[in-house]
This record gives sequence, C-alpha cells and structure tokens, in this order.
Amino acid sequence: MGSISIIGTGNMARAIGTLAIAGGNTVEVMGRDQSKVDDLVEALGRGAATGKWAAAPVGDIVITALLADGVVPVVVEYGDALADKIIVDISNPFNATIDGLAHGEETSIAQEVAKVAPAGASVVKAFNTVFRNVLEKGRPAVFLAGDGTQAKASVKAFIESIGLRPLDVGGLKMAHWLEGMGLVTMGLAGNGVGHWDFALGVNEWGG
Repeated sequence: MGSISIIGTGNMARAIGTLAIAGGNTVEVMGRDQSKVDDLVEALGRGAATGKWAAAPVGDIVITALLADGVVPVVVEYGDALADKIIVDISNPFNATIDGLAHGEETSIAQEVAKVAPAGASVVKAFNTVFRNVLEKGRPAVFLAGDGTQAKASVKAFIESIGLRPLDVGGLKMAHWLEGMGLVTMGLAGNGVGHWDFALGVNEWGG
C-alpha cells in the first residue's frame, strides 16, 4: 500500500498506526521520547520502524498525532524536512472548558500549519472527529479537508486502505468547521449520546 510517518506516540498514534499496519502500509514512528517510540514500534510489530526526531520522514504522508498547541511548533522545527510531504493534522484546539475553540478567529490548526509548512508540502485536516476507541472498535467515516487535489486523493486512498470511509468536505478553509465538528462530537459524548462509542457520519437516501 503506502508509507506513513507518524509524529507522536499517544493513543491516536497507536490507533492509526495499528490500522495502517493491518491495511498493508508501512509505518515510521517519530517522537521526542525515544523510549515511547521504541515501545510503540514494538507494539505495532512487523511493518513499523523507528524514525529520528526532526529528520526527514520516510512516509509520503506525515500524520502529526499531537496535541493542538504542539502541531505548528513541531512543523516549524521539522522545517524543510517536510518539503513535498502531505502533512495530516488530526488535532482539536478546544478551549479549557471544552465549549469552544481555543482560537477566536475563523482559522484552524491545519490552516496555521499551511502558513509555516515548507515548499511543496500540502496540508490536510482529517481524523479529528473520530474518537480513538471508535477507531479501535469500528469503521467510522473520516471527514477531511484540504486544498491539494492530489494530496487529498492520497489521504483518501490511505483512509480506504485501513477500512474507513473518507468524506471530503472541501478546501482547507473547511478545517475550521471540522474542528467545530470535533467540538460537537465532544458535546454529544457528554450530553445527547452520553458515551464515547459513536462517530459522526452521513446517511444517504436515494432520490
């Protein structure tokens, strides 16, 4: 299938990495804490490899599985090592009370990444509306947004390779509204649905 690099070693990195390996992809894991990188690579098993922090990722698709406030600084730190890569931001910048977004403007982490990304890099927002436990248990839809047609096609192909349904919502400006959907998902988990074992999706009826 494809070659994926994941920057981060947390729960989402583990969940996406596990699905990626099962889907026939190779996975490179990169993180500041080498012991956590080694542990995750061992857990993922065959098809996973250790990458060096801030070095050029092996994967054509680079998933930043990081907390929202860490994504832009890490992209800046990697700099030209991310040139010509497809950077996938999966973060949600919630405020402290989880009833709004941390940034007050109509922007998104993905859009801020695009401002600092090196030449030739493309940015796609994806996976931010899906809980980690749902990735482990089910096959939810994955909404994505981005400006690059080829970059989105590659991310869609990756999502399909891991058995999920990609749903394109449009250009990178839509990443702001995907972050809003992430907030709605949290609201549903705490209120209308009342648990974490669900995902947003699309129902279609024939005309």
